Amino acid sequence: MAPSRIASLLAGLWAGALLAVGLIGAPAAFAVLATPAEAGRVAGRMFSVEAPLSLALAMVLFLLERRRARDGGGSQFSTGMLLALGALFCTVAGYYAVLPMMDAVRAGQSTLTFATLHIVSTAFFALKGLLVLALAWRLSRPPASS
Repeated sequence: MAPSRIASLLAGLWAGALLAVGLIGAPAAFAVLATPAEAGRVAGRMFSVEAPLSLALAMVLFLLERRRARDGGGSQFSTGMLLALGALFCTVAGYYAVLPMMDAVRAGQSTLTFATLHIVSTAFFALKGLLVLALAWRLSRPPASS
């Protein structure tokens, strides 16, 4: 299978996973479980699985895009590569930086509020979803005919 087809498949699967977690899984947990704390634990578990998956997929897609740019003789910083790096940044910032801050708020060790950090985390997740959708859209385009 060609690297461009693999990249397109991976980006589509990644976009689907993000949509499933953000639009189905987390809202369902809050709709069904008895307390917000229980639902938060379930949603947190989903995000704890999604974050390393996102890191891995971002790196694989970055490398595939880099190879495609190198083989095509184009710029080393293609739009696809920048979209993958943007999604990688959103994962690191939204999960690996904001989540410890949310834990500090729960422990009473921060001046920020949980709601503020939740909004920031949600914004990073939503932006990541948009970047991955844009990447999947770009990669699924048919190749330009010569």
